[in-house]
Amino acid sequence: MHTTLSGFTDRVALVTGAAAGIGRATAIAFAHAGVRAVVLADLNEDGLRESACTVKSLGAQVLTVVTDVANPDDVDFMVSRTIQMFGQLDFAFNNAGIEASTARTADISEPDWEHTLAVNLTGAWLCMRAEIPHILAAGPGVGAIVNCASVAGLVGFEGSAAYVASKHGVVGLTKAAALDYAAEGIRINAVCPGVIRTPMVDRVIADNPEMEAALIAMEPIGRLGTPEEVAQTVVWLCSANSTFVTGQAIAVDGGLVTR
Repeated sequence: MHTTLSGFTDRVALVTGAAAGIGRATAIAFAHAGVRAVVLADLNEDGLRESACTVKSLGAQVLTVVTDVANPDDVDFMVSRTIQMFGQLDFAFNNAGIEASTARTADISEPDWEHTLAVNLTGAWLCMRAEIPHILAAGPGVGAIVNCASVAGLVGFEGSAAYVASKHGVVGLTKAAALDYAAEGIRINAVCPGVIRTPMVDRVIADNPEMEAALIAMEPIGRLGTPEEVAQTVVWLCSANSTFVTGQAIAVDGGLVTR
């Protein structure tokens, strides 16, 4: 039986890291689901324009906001512009993130450590801090937040201490926030993508062509994931089809962490 996702009519969704990859795919998925408007945030202005064109073509209203999620003023402006333009905020996908330099733990530079944590972890918290008061205003059981963690938020990987720490932090932050607001009707979950064919992964493969086979070998399902597969999970977590799901870190990983 095919189940149609519901709960999106007249709703407003916000997606950070929306210029490409999982963020763009999720913005498009929200538009397909029938939201009234999608707010697209990213530092990449060209990518934002491309994402906006696609989302508009699907019938949703669009607001683009150039945003550094590690900057509190940028984040507050992003949310205030959302409310100014659309009068509400119902769903947020806090997806913006960066990869970190590969280094053993004792060899990570302090600037690399601080920047990775600032974008991936503090950025998610800054976004939730700005979003939650407005999502609460939508009323109990209406709003939902999804944070983008990673399989690196569930298991460790050599040479990636800063990234792993930041994504484990996102999972912990999600669980704590979910408990803070469960009784008030905001559901807060995280997705933990495995190896997804995004621009970030493409950059890794471009620098080391042999890496593609190694990445595929990590996935029991035998292929890389697609941004659309993660996007569908995010949209389901925001839908009225998942109203008893909160505080979860859902692996979308082809079985990677099951091994």
